Amino acid sequence: HGVRISGGILDGQGTRLWSCKLHARKDFPVGARNLHITNSNNVAVDGLTSVNSQKFHIAVTGSQNVKLQHITVHAPGNSPNTDGIHVAKSSFVTVLNSTISTGDDCISIGPGARNVWIERVGCGPGHDISIGSLGWRFQEPGVENVTVKRVPFKETTNGLHIKTWARPSLDFVRNVLFHHVVMDGVKNPIVVDQNYCPGNKNCPSKASRIKVKDIRYKSVGGTLR
Repeated sequence: HGVRISGGILDGQGTRLWSCKLHARKDFPVGARNLHITNSNNVAVDGLTSVNSQKFHIAVTGSQNVKLQHITVHAPGNSPNTDGIHVAKSSFVTVLNSTISTGDDCISIGPGARNVWIERVGCGPGHDISIGSLGWRFQEPGVENVTVKRVPFKETTNGLHIKTWARPSLDFVRNVLFHHVVMDGVKNPIVVDQNYCPGNKNCPSKASRIKVKDIRYKSVGGTLR
């Protein structure tokens, strides 16, 4: 309770682990996050730099009232599974005035994330800002009340992304606002994928039962290259 982290650099030295993953070797360790905030309340992180994490750079799980601002995340564009910030099973999480360049999602919002506010966060290179993937388990909690505002994307794979597995699930996505988003050289600016299956291997054959509702896109624009 009441933890404050101000400034500093976390270097995960993930290069060797990424190499194992990219060469499809099976004997590599799971790897570590640079920072994991879990089962916590009233946490503030300001001015932190995270580089070359072995997997997710910063994860927030099972927590409430977490504020991340002036965060810098950097890893190469080909670094696997290095999400910049991941939020799941947490509420009242705010990410402000930050820059994220990595090899996976800039920000990923997982099951049980509620009341998440993201504003003035630069994304790229990387995949996207994503809600999901959701629906892998039947009893997963849903995602609701998410705002993504004043976010620039530059040369990312996707932009605003909602992804769910084609499986029966009680999960849901509702009340999401994407507002004032600018995209520069983004391949797929807006994606809602309810048949998510990366690599198209061992994909579920059932229909997605995850309800996606009240999703609003306002003042979204950009330029193709």
